[in-house]
Amino acid sequence: MKNRKNFIKVMTESAVMIALASVLSMLPLVDMPYGGSVTLASMLPIALIAYRHGISAGFGAGFVFAAVQQLLGLKNLSYVTGWQSVVAVILLDYIAAFTVLGLCGIFKGRLGLEKLSPETRQGLELTFGMLTACVIRYIFHTVAGATVWAGLSIPTEAALIYSLGYNATYMIPETVVNAVAAFYIGSVINLLKAIPTRFSPSTRVSGESAVALSGILIKLGAILFAATAVIDTVILFPHLQDPKDGSFTFAHLSQMDPTAIIIVSAVGILLSVGAIIAAAVLRSKAKNKQ
Repeated sequence: MKNRKNFIKVMTESAVMIALASVLSMLPLVDMPYGGSVTLASMLPIALIAYRHGISAGFGAGFVFAAVQQLLGLKNLSYVTGWQSVVAVILLDYIAAFTVLGLCGIFKGRLGLEKLSPETRQGLELTFGMLTACVIRYIFHTVAGATVWAGLSIPTEAALIYSLGYNATYMIPETVVNAVAAFYIGSVINLLKAIPTRFSPSTRVSGESAVALSGILIKLGAILFAATAVIDTVILFPHLQDPKDGSFTFAHLSQMDPTAIIIVSAVGILLSVGAIIAAAVLRSKAKNKQ
């Protein structure tokens, strides 16, 4: 009886969260011309199911959400030819890309953050789970772009490079929006209770927790900066080669559309600087508490 009640509870929560995620996905902040968008944290509701009820429940909710996204994007199948391409689009751009949101709960209790306050620990676990899912989703979209969409919305020449750059232009902002939302919700609401409630105001970040968290933020800032440099290099590199002999040249830079590299650089630098500033503020507060 208890298991049945728990099953019904998980199914009910999942249905509500899938509906919320679907509505949020239909309110894009930015719509890209060849697919992809930046939404109002549409992945977060699925992440909450994965964190509260485990990876299996998260995969189930993610799969249903993927099916809904496929129905909403049904017209995209008309752009590809051949049943193999249709199947590949469904699997890569929808089923795999959104089912992977079940991984958002993978770090619950596994990051070794016992020194941090409960709300900070939960916020970070949910955030790192979201980042992991977003990276894997980005990989699936990139593979789809470099294979199925090559010659259609993506140039056949240097398809992988173009796909990496194009998908980064919306997946980086989408990741940022969802990661920030995940940390905020995770650090405000106790998701481990049967009925989620706000954390008690008396639960504050101690000096020791602040120092530990600042160290994590500094590392995260460094990783974000390095990732930004790598993505910028990947986008820029094809334009520094002569297409005939592959020699290094600046002659083709004028033909490059700078939109992708500007967006990636701006977002990456802002996040890196933001993480470092937040770390400095936390260390300052920790010193004041001593």
